[in-house]
Amino acid sequence: MNHTTERTLSDEQIAQYERDGFLVARDMLPVEEVAALREHFMAMHARGVPGYYEPPRDDEGGDILRRYPRIMHPHRVDELSKDYMLDARLESVLRDLFGEEPLAAQIMLYVKPPGARGQALHQDDLYLRTAPGDCMAAWVPLDDADEENGGLFVVPGSHKTEIQCPHLADLTRSFTTEEVDVPAGMEPVLVELKAGDVLFFNGSVIHGSYPNTSSQRFRRAFICHYVGHSTTEMSAGYYPLHTFAGETLERGRAEGGGVCGTEAADALHQARRGELALP
Repeated sequence: MNHTTERTLSDEQIAQYERDGFLVARDMLPVEEVAALREHFMAMHARGVPGYYEPPRDDEGGDILRRYPRIMHPHRVDELSKDYMLDARLESVLRDLFGEEPLAAQIMLYVKPPGARGQALHQDDLYLRTAPGDCMAAWVPLDDADEENGGLFVVPGSHKTEIQCPHLADLTRSFTTEEVDVPAGMEPVLVELKAGDVLFFNGSVIHGSYPNTSSQRFRRAFICHYVGHSTTEMSAGYYPLHTFAGETLERGRAEGGGVCGTEAADALHQARRGELALP
């Protein structure tokens, strides 16, 4: 896809992002395009992505997400996923918000059916560990997303706080094991989105979702992560980075366990595998 250097956002929009840590771009993708994407991703989900994601399993133990697990890094095997990760419409907003050339790190697909658990509050940069600065997410709903079907909550201004070390989440409500607390004086707010809107947010913003309590509505979304061109290091698992001109590159690899230390990072990995309960 063609890349762009034209400015898209107003001074007011950039100021809002700097203040709150997030910005919604309404109607970025037409409804027909979203419908085609939804069909493509669900077909991919049904057949599996060799090497990255196996076909759905039975919902053993009543966990519907066993039938709808998330897909990580589909851009490595699926050209359409890569095309949307490098879409010029996203690039123009990212460039304005970063203040420099953006580089693409990854894409993920989340399928949240009725009755599914959410994802506990967390900060993306605990995992991407970009330096200097933060990563940025572009969260693209493929269905209208609101509180009933498990839409996204963000904590405005939390990008100005430190990266937190997580504790064990409530696993009856979250499919992920880690959760961070909301700083004093702040609170999560729901960001209602229509299919085709795009939510951009800073990698230090605390965000997450709650269970899908609807009876029939899915909440599907694909999420892309980006870093600024001036990034000097990040977690190795997100390489290679991609320029919007189609080149690939790597920077330094973040070592150790990050701000929470190697021991804490090891405990998180064990907890994810079910070997250890976090304190």
